[in-house]
Amino acid sequence: MSKNLKVVLTGGGTAGHVMPHLALLPRMRELHWDITYIGSSGIEKGLILSAGVPFVCIRSGKLRRYFSVKNFFDLFNVFWGLLQALAALVRKRPHVVFSKGGYVTVPVVLAAWILRIPVVAHESDYTPGLATKIAARFAKRVLLTFSETSKYLAGYQTDWVGTPIRGELGRGNMERGWALCGFSQNDPRPVILIMGGSQGAQKLNQLVSNCYSMLIKNFRIIHLTGKGKGNLDLVSNEHYKSFEFLSGELSDIYAISNYIVARAGANSIFEFLFLKKPMLLVPLEEGSRGDQVFNAKSFAEKGWAMVLREKELSQTEFLESLSHLRETSAQMVQAQENTAPDMRLERIVEILSESAKG
Repeated sequence: MSKNLKVVLTGGGTAGHVMPHLALLPRMRELHWDITYIGSSGIEKGLILSAGVPFVCIRSGKLRRYFSVKNFFDLFNVFWGLLQALAALVRKRPHVVFSKGGYVTVPVVLAAWILRIPVVAHESDYTPGLATKIAARFAKRVLLTFSETSKYLAGYQTDWVGTPIRGELGRGNMERGWALCGFSQNDPRPVILIMGGSQGAQKLNQLVSNCYSMLIKNFRIIHLTGKGKGNLDLVSNEHYKSFEFLSGELSDIYAISNYIVARAGANSIFEFLFLKKPMLLVPLEEGSRGDQVFNAKSFAEKGWAMVLREKELSQTEFLESLSHLRETSAQMVQAQENTAPDMRLERIVEILSESAKG
């Protein structure tokens, strides 16, 4: 495998477009690869700089499938981002660009194509996003988390590789987790982690608030609200602990969590699968292209998760689903252990090396 490779990583907008890159970093560093990240000023900037990776910030515009006057201004942002990406790639001259999706990747992928730098794209979701569909036209290979996604990318060279998972997630410390939440280890109630992704989920948050008195009868609650969405009039106590966002501490929280309720972003649910956690998924539907619905459906069909549709998100349905999750959790974990895919991180690194220029 090539050493001293120069690679540019790109992706952003949500943590799901960044975390797989972070999972690959330790192996890339072992190989002494020269790594640079190109992204926007969004969530990716803080995550990548915290990981000690050189970061180049460029402009990006939202890719809309509908008419909006904002499309005109965002076309300018994409063009300006293309010029910035061209300048960054000319300076760096990487051997390969690895794109993880999000609007910011479009100017980077186009710039790489103009400069004849090989591009490898990775799609996390069951159905490819618009950024991946654009990247596929210019990429040497498109890597897939779900094997079924290949049918949406007919005519392109695809490889099913799963998604890279951060190894440290499986090394959480329960003592630190208990201390972080202020929970007693002697309390017999199981711990349920409720999270809405890096951007939060207002409907889930409100549901927790509405069901709080009933939930704490049977569970202790760890609640990841999303940044700026934690004003629920719920105060942390021996039953309940809220955080807006967690990064390094998340592995300790996973270690003490018996069950997980979450949206169905691909990166998160594959982390839960890696950790063999019983999960209730509430996929985002309103204002989305439906990717989370397909993600959740795939997991449910394999017995890896239960699914509660957003339109069914009433207090009664939620509490009944949690009760059923608790009753069937052993069977779910058994299905996860028997059929879960191998997270082939090493294969992704090999493909990047194979695709590199020269």
